Amino acid sequence: MANEYPQVMVIGGSDSDGSAGIEADLHSFFMRGVYGTVVLTAAVAGNSYGIHDSVTMPLKFISNEFKDLADDLHVRAAKTGMLADADLINTVADNWEKYDFGKLVLDPVIVTKHGNLLLEADALATLKSRLIPLADVMTPNFYEAEHLVGRKLTSKADIEQAAHELQQMGAKNILLKGERVGGDQTTVDDFVLLEDGKTFWLPAQFFDTDRRNGTGDTVSAVIAAELAKGTDVESAIRIARAFVTNAIGHEIAVGHKFGPINHWANDPAF
Repeated sequence: MANEYPQVMVIGGSDSDGSAGIEADLHSFFMRGVYGTVVLTAAVAGNSYGIHDSVTMPLKFISNEFKDLADDLHVRAAKTGMLADADLINTVADNWEKYDFGKLVLDPVIVTKHGNLLLEADALATLKSRLIPLADVMTPNFYEAEHLVGRKLTSKADIEQAAHELQQMGAKNILLKGERVGGDQTTVDDFVLLEDGKTFWLPAQFFDTDRRNGTGDTVSAVIAAELAKGTDVESAIRIARAFVTNAIGHEIAVGHKFGPINHWANDPAF
């Protein structure tokens, strides 16, 4: 029967070197046994040294991608990637509300792991008003959480409070990813707040490496893949965290500088 196989969608940009963006998402979908589809919003020309050019897709084209997928496939979960501006965010929200694509995992790409701001103030406000209330799961990194709540987070208590504030903005479940600082750090502690109020910390081994491109994309993609298969939210988050830790811990020699994580480390044949 048509569309029995679990299908999942990424709404985001293409990264030409394959280390992040929809390429990392599709790697993740493949490794978790789901069929990946794409609403392409942008494309960047870049490599392990950096991003050197970018283009954004026309809004009408983006809406047509949503329509074509809704007309033919049965997408059971989706995740967002980088959304460049307020108009694009509004277009994504309008189409998400128009069609049924299952559960939404919101990766609020606001600040890079190096602290570089990726969204202007108006786009951030639109993200908060239009997309966060639609999210079944939101996966901000430490710096993104700071921008969303409008203050520095200096303790575990601060992080826990921030997660509750993000939930009050409308997201049902929160995975707030811990800060990666290097040096003598031995673990990275992520905080989880579930819709039913359950909370827990997820510690994982820290690897001091430059091969971490695509980490955030992969976490959200694996969660979306698991939700598309019917996995409960807590288990999906735990699976995603373990997947990424293993991918970072087994480096792959691609690129000269800031390289990708190794999705294939999660293949038993690796």
